[in-house]
Amino acid sequence: MSTFGLSFLVFCILGILDASHAQLQLNFYDKSCPKAEKIIQDYVQMHIPKAPSLAAALLRLQFHDCFVRGCDGSVLLNITSSTKNQTEKVAVPNQTLRGFSFIDSVKKIVEAECPGVVSCADIVALVARDSVLVTGGPYWNVPTGRRDGKISNASEALANIPPPTSNLSSLQTSFANKGLDLKDLVLLSGAHTIGVSHCSSFSTRLYNFTGVLGTQDPSLDGEYATNLKTRKCKSINDNTTIVEMDPGSFRMFDLSYYKLLLERRGLFQSDAALTTSATAKSFINQLAQGSLKEFNVEFAKVMEKMGRIEVKTGSAGEIRKQCALVNN
Repeated sequence: MSTFGLSFLVFCILGILDASHAQLQLNFYDKSCPKAEKIIQDYVQMHIPKAPSLAAALLRLQFHDCFVRGCDGSVLLNITSSTKNQTEKVAVPNQTLRGFSFIDSVKKIVEAECPGVVSCADIVALVARDSVLVTGGPYWNVPTGRRDGKISNASEALANIPPPTSNLSSLQTSFANKGLDLKDLVLLSGAHTIGVSHCSSFSTRLYNFTGVLGTQDPSLDGEYATNLKTRKCKSINDNTTIVEMDPGSFRMFDLSYYKLLLERRGLFQSDAALTTSATAKSFINQLAQGSLKEFNVEFAKVMEKMGRIEVKTGSAGEIRKQCALVNN
């Protein structure tokens, strides 16, 4: 093969590998739907202050979307009577997800402005960013141009979304499978600075840690555990009570989550797991002692990185008319 032919082949391969990055771009809808991002931002700014806990739910929604088949809106799909397929929505990790109706409302307004142009996957990404911003959190770039997936399987959600009972090794594996490293894991876990959780996500740490009823996770601060058992999750069977993930500032995007980790007061086993690595713990110390501005910069970078996971662009997928249903 000639030098020219070899160079052309390499150019083509590199072009294919970089296709998703090339086609995701800032202001993707500037010409096709120029008001789209402003419409979404205005809706978020109007409604999230009335229901601030929804900001964390919408951020979590994007995380759960991106970790299964990439950031393609597959988490939004409903079971249909024709296929009877169990979609991601019904999988155990997603049964406490909220924000679906919020995304549907945004989609309806955007569709009225520009029918069939803006994807649900992009709406999820933009809404997550704008919601965090309303809570006082950081702004990050959201390159757009994602397309919506047509497939959603509950089994894939169960296999890909790390549960709150994860140890460090399984967390690192889950994140590495999506192109994310240990630093990314620590930074994305910082999203637990806002929001709440049901007792069922961590009650084994309080009541049944070794598989024997009455055993407690020794890595959990004793005083904090007692407080949770006496005031919040009074039995292992409590599936309804909600608990702040970052007590005292669960509506503020701040550094207290990392400070609580160092005090052994992370709510989930997966939170505590971060401190079992010397490298991760050193980074946690750095974040806890650093400035909020520094954390915001780092968090913004990792959110943009996560938003690029296995995206569908170009002619892949579709632009759904309704986020819960694939097009006919």
